[in-house]
Amino acid sequence: MTVTFRVPEELSARVPAEVRAPGGDRDAVRLLVSRGTEVSHHAFAELPPLLRAGDVLVVNTSPTLAAAVDGRIGDARVVVHFSTRGDDGRWAVELREPDGRGTTRVRAGTRAGTGVRLAGGARLGIEEPLSPGAPRLWWARVSRDVPGLLREHGRPIRYAYTERDQPLSAYQTVFALPARDGSGSAEMPSAGRPFTARTVTELVSRGVQFAPVRLDTGVASAEAHEPPYPERFAVPEASARVIGAVRAGGGRVIAVGTTAVRALESAAGPDGVVRARAGWTDLVVTPERGVRVVDGLLTGLHEPEASHLLMLEAVAGREAVARGYEEALRGRYLWHEFGDVHLLLPG
Repeated sequence: MTVTFRVPEELSARVPAEVRAPGGDRDAVRLLVSRGTEVSHHAFAELPPLLRAGDVLVVNTSPTLAAAVDGRIGDARVVVHFSTRGDDGRWAVELREPDGRGTTRVRAGTRAGTGVRLAGGARLGIEEPLSPGAPRLWWARVSRDVPGLLREHGRPIRYAYTERDQPLSAYQTVFALPARDGSGSAEMPSAGRPFTARTVTELVSRGVQFAPVRLDTGVASAEAHEPPYPERFAVPEASARVIGAVRAGGGRVIAVGTTAVRALESAAGPDGVVRARAGWTDLVVTPERGVRVVDGLLTGLHEPEASHLLMLEAVAGREAVARGYEEALRGRYLWHEFGDVHLLLPG
């Protein structure tokens, strides 16, 4: 059982930092730092001196897709969230319905054989659940190329805690690299969002290295907080070598986001050595499983029921996570993808 707490509604970050403070940049968020159970409060711009020469930041380069597309089932309006592309050309999708406030809610009644007319005249056919007993996500076939459909008719996935639609650029991190096949993440790898070119330059000038990996995130369960399902990832040879050299030299491996942890730990063998690897990962990092490579984690603030909290406990320990979240609530930190961030370091 993980830490328990309640997040007041007013602590949801409803718009990006640069919208909350016009004239500012996306790094205008707060940074909570946990070293074991010791907690300190900072601005994100203070990150560079908090790290050490010889550390490496592992960052996710997956770009965010405009993964929400309007459609109709008969006369009923629906919104299709495109989650994950399968090896056979199908896509895992979630069908939702408009809630009248510009966002969506769970749609009941999805079943095999359901047909959806999509914006632009494309058609989508529901075939089977992504996994037995998990009827939220379904494998579907689409009558045209999905990356092109998303570019022409998609918009970023938006949840009810946000105030209004934001451009796709607001959901791209400074590390995002477009893929040739148009693939990417259904939801932003948001721990990397506060980084700017200025921050990256200062970190490099202080001797902090960067190791890119890629994990294409699927659609999260906004209501049920399900464990993560299989996602596509890649750890390049160059990154595996950098991480190995840093560990051999006594530096710390700090993941930027839970997605980077999942990718990195999926590429680590029982001996703790990271090797180049690509494919699908179904790894769920828990305190029982532990971590083999990651020493620290920079991440957003997660909901009480989120399975990500188990990953935080695997990295830092339950007591450290509980103490950090107690301080985040007391200090009125902001939650969700446009909110503040939490750096967990060894005590």
